Amino acid sequence: MQAGDPVVGAAMGVAGAQSRSEDEESLGVKDVKRTATQAFGSGVVPKRRSSSRSIKRKKFDDELVESSLVKSSSRVKGPPIIEPVRCSGSEPSSSEKKKVTKSGTALTPPLTMVINPAPMTKRVKKSKQPLHITKDLGRWKPTDDLLLINAVLQTTDLTSVHLGVKFSCRFTLREIKERWYALLYDPVISKLAWQAMRQLHPEAIAAIQSKALFSQAEEALLAKIGSTSQPKLDVFQELLSKHPGVFHPSRTPKSLLVHWQLLKQYYLLDDQSVQPLPKGDQVLNFSDAEQMVDDVKLKESRDEVLEHELMISDRHQKREIRQLEQELPRWQVLVDSITGMSMPDFDNQTLAALRGRMVRYLMRSREITLGRATKDKQIDVDLSLEGPAWKISRKQGIIKLKNNGDFFIANEGRRPIYIDGRPVLSGNKWKLNNNSVVEIAGLRFVFLINLELISLIKAEAAKMTQQ
Repeated sequence: MQAGDPVVGAAMGVAGAQSRSEDEESLGVKDVKRTATQAFGSGVVPKRRSSSRSIKRKKFDDELVESSLVKSSSRVKGPPIIEPVRCSGSEPSSSEKKKVTKSGTALTPPLTMVINPAPMTKRVKKSKQPLHITKDLGRWKPTDDLLLINAVLQTTDLTSVHLGVKFSCRFTLREIKERWYALLYDPVISKLAWQAMRQLHPEAIAAIQSKALFSQAEEALLAKIGSTSQPKLDVFQELLSKHPGVFHPSRTPKSLLVHWQLLKQYYLLDDQSVQPLPKGDQVLNFSDAEQMVDDVKLKESRDEVLEHELMISDRHQKREIRQLEQELPRWQVLVDSITGMSMPDFDNQTLAALRGRMVRYLMRSREITLGRATKDKQIDVDLSLEGPAWKISRKQGIIKLKNNGDFFIANEGRRPIYIDGRPVLSGNKWKLNNNSVVEIAGLRFVFLINLELISLIKAEAAKMTQQ
């Protein structure tokens, strides 16, 4: 056995490594790393070192691919081909010693090794559907395929299909042609489309077939019906029974009547004719027709009586506006007094007042009722005097003065009462303060309290409680 044999060299390396110290082993590991980098730089791929300890973590995509390749390479029959890379002055490390002793095959040298696995015999499972097929199926739905097939069978013209059929997406003419050729000649796409169309509900299939385009033969039979006649459904039913092979199975007398009306609207019946447009110099454009129009004929004649009446009415309106401008200060004072801009004058018997835009209601008892008065029922405060009160209940609410001098309003009607913008629903009550805004069905009032009289009432109530 020669000294240059790799097996003998490995055995001598192992025997020499057992007699060396740990420092020398570390130096040997550094030399091995250095030789590995040299080998990698020279174009030889080094063996990937990995720890024997299992790390429980999720693998990334590239690690999954590497692990699958390693597993597949380990399943290949036959020993791997080992190409040793000779390193000068290198010693095996302790981890490499363990690997050498554990392996039952021939000893390997403590050098950087490159494993060339045999070609993989296991075939990679190909995907059933190519990428472009699945992408194409995303846009074209089974209903679109069924519409396309019915329309082509009716018209045998893809351009007419593109113009007359309303798909779920707006397909171009090129996309429709590519889809039709794929359904005809691509077995994978046609099989998938057929399976998807078989899963459609019968009602959906019937609805799609009812939208099928009319063929030229069908329109020729419908065009024979005169435009001056008023056909009924019996005429179209008889037409269907006479020509069952021409009309689509989903045709009904009503659908034929609707299509016949469209043909009549666009002058496509046999007894209708469209007058051709004039040719040559007889065609007039807009500018030529505009020049031929006489501007004098367009002007209307002057009506002196009408102008005189308009002048008189204008004079009257200006006079009324001038009078209103002179009366404006007087109306301003009146509005201020009604809306409560100035302080009201209370007598000794008025506890509070409910002031609106038109009427002021005085509260001279501890309890009053609000609502809409009728012939059968009279109430204390008739809100119909202020404005339209047809939405107000006959007994809308009650305003009551308590012994402590506080006013409360209780809602007894159906509609809510708004106190300072807050709704008081039916069956609830709310405290009224001075200058509170009460809104009932669009009518607004200001609640004003006689503070002097209420202070006297509070003082007498306090004396009664002390006694």
